[in-house]
Amino acid sequence: MAKPNGWTKAASFSTGICLLALGICSIANAQAPPEYKVDASWPKQLPSNWIMGQVGGMAVDKNNHIWVLQRPSSNAKDDLGLDEKVSMCCMSAPAVLEFDGQGNLIKSWGGPGEGHDWPATEHSIFVEQSGNVWITGNGAKDRQAIKFTNDGKFILQIGHPSAVPMDNADTTILGRPAGIEVDEKAHEVYIADGYSNRRIIVFDSETGTFKRMWGAYGNSPSNTNLAPYNPADPPSQVFRNPVHCVHVSRDGFVYVCDRVNNRIQVFTKEGKFVKEIFLRKETIGMGSVYDLVFSHDEGQKYLLVADGEDNVIWIVSRSDGAIVGTFGHAGRNAGQFHHVHEIVEDSNGNLYTGEVDTGRRIQKFALVHGSAAH
Repeated sequence: MAKPNGWTKAASFSTGICLLALGICSIANAQAPPEYKVDASWPKQLPSNWIMGQVGGMAVDKNNHIWVLQRPSSNAKDDLGLDEKVSMCCMSAPAVLEFDGQGNLIKSWGGPGEGHDWPATEHSIFVEQSGNVWITGNGAKDRQAIKFTNDGKFILQIGHPSAVPMDNADTTILGRPAGIEVDEKAHEVYIADGYSNRRIIVFDSETGTFKRMWGAYGNSPSNTNLAPYNPADPPSQVFRNPVHCVHVSRDGFVYVCDRVNNRIQVFTKEGKFVKEIFLRKETIGMGSVYDLVFSHDEGQKYLLVADGEDNVIWIVSRSDGAIVGTFGHAGRNAGQFHHVHEIVEDSNGNLYTGEVDTGRRIQKFALVHGSAAH
């Protein structure tokens, strides 16, 4: 039996049951993966006639509040009738929105301010247990990551805006950074860098001092020009743009979304390559691996992977890369996606997704049952 797209370097597979309509295989002897149901009542309507633009980033804090970094400038004129003085609604909401578990907006802030360079295009957000908030942007000149207090007061900036092209050797600025995550015990911030550069780069999260970086397979980051992705080609030896997410598992491995290469690469915290997982290698366009979270169970048995090109959430066995399920479908109804871009998870195992392009919304998927449920 040929190895499916979910194959990893170190894995061998049991006899699978092929789900031909989906083009995936699930392992017969695997424990049941988690299942979810969309909550169409979440979130509640924004106050003040505000409207949300594209959802660049999402995060969950220690209180199970959902933080959204959205793009006010992405709203079209016909979304902004109040601003344009032609109708009673609407106007752009602030860039940073904090929701409670019931979907109420409880805090908002963001935008240019003293001492920092607010990004031209908002992209990712991370909230530390301490409450501090990190953001990045992927605009044409966005080369910075910024740290704020919980209510938006500036603390620290790494990098600065610049028009320089790709330069993976420069550790003083970033390259249109995408994903961001903080290892608080180690006081390190990991950045998926990004839309211009092709690397994971790590800084001290308190001082902003550079610590280390790496590219695909743990090699030095590369500025090599690449031909367009072709699923028939051998796996690329370098990341493609964008290097879109970085997340650290409980057992200390670093998971990287190499989006257009349709794969997740796994490393130690020092950047040593461990294995890779491919997801629907035949996907072209924007790629299949936008963002991921680990399942709610103690061992984080599964990966939940947001695929913005195919507009599904893949459920993947973390141990061997087998695809064991999927949910979602392209569309505009509740539970469907248009360019799903972000996925996060609260401590109860519920999932939250955000969409870009003209999707411009967030959705909640409540954990129903499965190995990730209590």
